[in-house]
Amino acid sequence: MVDVNSTSDCPECDGRLRTRGTETICEDCGLVSAEDSIDRGPEWRSFDEEETDRRRTGAPLTRSRHDRGLSTEIGYGSGSNADYRSRLTGRKRRQITRLRREHNRARISTKAKRNQVYGFTEIQRVNVSLSLPDSVREQACILFESAQSEGLFPGRSLEGFAAASVYATCRTQSNPRTIAEVTTVARASDDELTVAYDALNRELGLPTGPIDPTQYLPRYASKLDLGTAVERRAHEFASTLLQNGAVSGRNPSGVAAGCLYEAAGEREEWPTVTQAAAADVADVAPATVRSTVQTIRKL
Repeated sequence: MVDVNSTSDCPECDGRLRTRGTETICEDCGLVSAEDSIDRGPEWRSFDEEETDRRRTGAPLTRSRHDRGLSTEIGYGSGSNADYRSRLTGRKRRQITRLRREHNRARISTKAKRNQVYGFTEIQRVNVSLSLPDSVREQACILFESAQSEGLFPGRSLEGFAAASVYATCRTQSNPRTIAEVTTVARASDDELTVAYDALNRELGLPTGPIDPTQYLPRYASKLDLGTAVERRAHEFASTLLQNGAVSGRNPSGVAAGCLYEAAGEREEWPTVTQAAAADVADVAPATVRSTVQTIRKL
């Protein structure tokens, strides 16, 4: 960046001074009249192997790690893609291995920290398997840590609390997943998730109310290859059921599937879907879909 200093002249030839970078130079005779060696620009640098992703700081703080991402790690690779074994041999490699082992022991020094590491890792795995946003992972880790601080773990499985944290976070963020969807990718059973979720909801007072069936419609419509017109019509059916209080006591996932089935068969030009396919997507029985369809037709 070049700045023009119009308030002073060159002390040698009375020419105009111009600032280039850290030096103030006369345009006529080239005299360097002043120099500022301090670089006041941003301290951009690359924290990865690629020089294209340059950042001012390192990774941000995160609640999805037990140490908030502040601790360092003794990695297995050098600046290139090669590992330490290609550069270190003999005694030095064994020393690095011992240092890495002792460092990991010091970083996870208590059983509580070890449980957090295990739970956060399970939450991250479930989050990735369900294609959920990073905000769900962060909030689920916070919920898992709150459950640990309240002493809810004794007598219950860590896997169940990890799965329940993801399930509860999805419900509170209006991005619900069914229990079957979570337990399919989690290491917890339905009973373990239900027991952990009941403890979270009872002891922590989660702001989880009844699930709105319309929150399932976009995802189910995408899985059934239905268009936006069918989804929009199904949304109208679901809204009518909610306004008439016909959703109370019903499985919201089954209600969404029934609305999509009824909307798909309303016009010939729209793609059709069978009751079995709609029930399979919603993980309910076909009788649940038929019951919803009968209620819609009555209204």
